Amino acid sequence: MARQSVVLGAGMVGVSIAWHLQQRGHQVTLVDRSQPGRETSFGNAGIIQREAVRPYPFPRDMKTILSVLPNNRVDIRYRPAGMFNAASPLLSYWHHSSSRLYKKIIPEWASLIELCLETHGPMIEAAGADHLVRREGWLEIYRTPEKLAKRVKEAEEARALYNVQFAVLDRAALTAKEPDLSSDIIGAIHWLDPWTVADPGGLVAAYAASFVEQGGRILQTDINGFQQEGEGWKVDTAAETLEADEVVVALGPWAGEWMKKLGYHFPTFVKRGYHMHYATQPNAKLNYWLMDAEVGYLLAPMNAGVRLTTGAELDRLESPAHEQQLGAAEKVARTVFPLGERRDAAAWKGARPCLPDMKPVIGPAPRHPGLWLAFGHGHQGFTLGPATGQLLADMMENKPTAIDMAPFRADRF
Repeated sequence: MARQSVVLGAGMVGVSIAWHLQQRGHQVTLVDRSQPGRETSFGNAGIIQREAVRPYPFPRDMKTILSVLPNNRVDIRYRPAGMFNAASPLLSYWHHSSSRLYKKIIPEWASLIELCLETHGPMIEAAGADHLVRREGWLEIYRTPEKLAKRVKEAEEARALYNVQFAVLDRAALTAKEPDLSSDIIGAIHWLDPWTVADPGGLVAAYAASFVEQGGRILQTDINGFQQEGEGWKVDTAAETLEADEVVVALGPWAGEWMKKLGYHFPTFVKRGYHMHYATQPNAKLNYWLMDAEVGYLLAPMNAGVRLTTGAELDRLESPAHEQQLGAAEKVARTVFPLGERRDAAAWKGARPCLPDMKPVIGPAPRHPGLWLAFGHGHQGFTLGPATGQLLADMMENKPTAIDMAPFRADRF
């Protein structure tokens, strides 16, 4: 008889886990209050970031910290109540961003990133989703030669250590690729490995449809709770009660609160973000995904229009939206590329699920047999969903994994 598995959370991570388990002969039910890919996975920049071999550290230099304090930067904003609410995890995040600890974290994190393309590829093919994906990389643009040169040095190190491929573009080469950019932009790094996705939520939905075609089941309803019962698990939802041999918690930014109900206290926090879609001015066209690295926002030519995504906002998960950060990013973006009118009635708001050591939890719950965890992917849940699905499925079946999973164990906290 097939093992009965329930996956809680239908973002990129949860859908990918469900897909891998179903492929291996499990009978899987995927549960979420929303349709697949309509929460955090819907609003990202749509890049499968093979180049992102370094996680985002907390700023440690005093110059950067002082520049954040006025709370008017585009790349990072904060709310005092949110900072107070997450004070302990943020202090731990700052601690793990020290040079000594960060150097150890990079190769552990990079081991996940290195799997991203090879694990997305089979899922894209199975889902018939190739029409959503471009394999032309993306551009990181600069105004200042010194900052570009510093970034090129980092890219060269990433190439030497992790086989990250890139090209440096001067103004002429950049203009050939993006003729409508402001003359203030003097050059760029063209990251060659990453794939870009014209509809991130659509890709998750396509993966979910492939999961259903394999015999999986999606239950769209509220989750009331889950508990161990004998050698199995019982999941109580608003629609029905599910019995399972194993349960996977892939609830993104909500995972920390759910795990408290079972006595686990993970130091989770969120980095919120916003996006808006725009038309372009007549005869203007954006050809590539474009990150304004010195300011901290990204423009992406998606199916819904040019999507502007913001940097991070440190606030409580469910606090009301504050669109000032988006407005500040839009003001700068209009000086870089000829954006037209807004296409959305209101900004989309989401939250990146984070842990202080910049690595996700992937593996078994320490005190509950049959309970498996996969959350805390920070900025890269969209990139790392399929890799997480493959690795966790291997762990659940007691098979060798492609990489060492010790750095991602739950009991490290």
